[in-house]
Amino acid sequence: MTLHPAPLARPELTLDLPVLGFGAAAIGNLYAAVEEGVAARAVEAALAAGVDYFDTAPHYGFGLSERRLGAVLPATARISTKVGRRLVPVSEALSRGERHGFVDAEPFEPHFDYSYGGVMASFEASLERLNRDRIDLLMAHDLGRETHGDEHPYRLKEFVEGGYRALTVLKSEGRIGAIGLGVNEWQAAVAVLDHVDLDVVLLAGRYTLLEQTALDSFLPLCARRGVRVIVGGPFNSGALVERPDASRPLHYNYAPASQEICTRVAALQSVCDDHGVPLPAAALQFPMAHAQVASVIPGLADPGQVDDAVRWRDTILPAALWRDLRMAGLLHPDAPTPDERPHP
Repeated sequence: MTLHPAPLARPELTLDLPVLGFGAAAIGNLYAAVEEGVAARAVEAALAAGVDYFDTAPHYGFGLSERRLGAVLPATARISTKVGRRLVPVSEALSRGERHGFVDAEPFEPHFDYSYGGVMASFEASLERLNRDRIDLLMAHDLGRETHGDEHPYRLKEFVEGGYRALTVLKSEGRIGAIGLGVNEWQAAVAVLDHVDLDVVLLAGRYTLLEQTALDSFLPLCARRGVRVIVGGPFNSGALVERPDASRPLHYNYAPASQEICTRVAALQSVCDDHGVPLPAAALQFPMAHAQVASVIPGLADPGQVDDAVRWRDTILPAALWRDLRMAGLLHPDAPTPDERPHP
């Protein structure tokens, strides 16, 4: 496969984002339908709390999340969306129920397309749904071997030689502010960074209180290359915010958690209980401590979840908590902790 050579390091982009952002997959009816009014009130609650960065994608409810944000957000709010899928119309009858994890979504079917034309068309459609003429951050969505399997090399080439060029054109025209990737696999970001330059990577679920392998190579690479990181999925699909009981298992990576994950969560919970602090507060604040992390964006579906996230962001956590987590072997040796930087 012929790809562009890796670029030289460049000065780091300054991303003016709040430390807490709003992940908008949930208001695209991820796994459960959210009423229109509830979604609007969640966005309004975030704005009222000073949370003015929202991340969405055409895939989230097949346009539903973008449309709902476009109906409520003021022009001053910062927004990121994604490219890499075309939305093809389907009948209303076929759109009912759950498809690709989204319930009662818009009448479209997503198809992967990282080509120049596909990215341009996706971007224009997103602008229309979002009622905007410019996007702050535009990211290629879901590149990676876990997503694409044997098609991964083809999709990587399609993006590097096609879609990436579209992103650079849009940025040069001032229609987007920054370019990047939105992925669940940090390995996919490393593969892309072997060939092109990026401003930001939105990494979901791979740098959390529960999982810190991104510290081994990905985050140091971002530091060397001046790439900022947005952390999605800080609760690992619920594992770090759910209280398990006999009738409801913990969830991790959108599936029931293994016994190994349950054991590790229980250990984290025990240390937090010893210090009288909520586990979700520690989980939300932990990734905020890394110097490359520009924002952390939990998925939020209603005003109550917004209030919880703001409260957990503002909870003062004792330095002894992080000391005890490290002594228990629950933190990567290189993991920075919130007590090492000023509280946001």
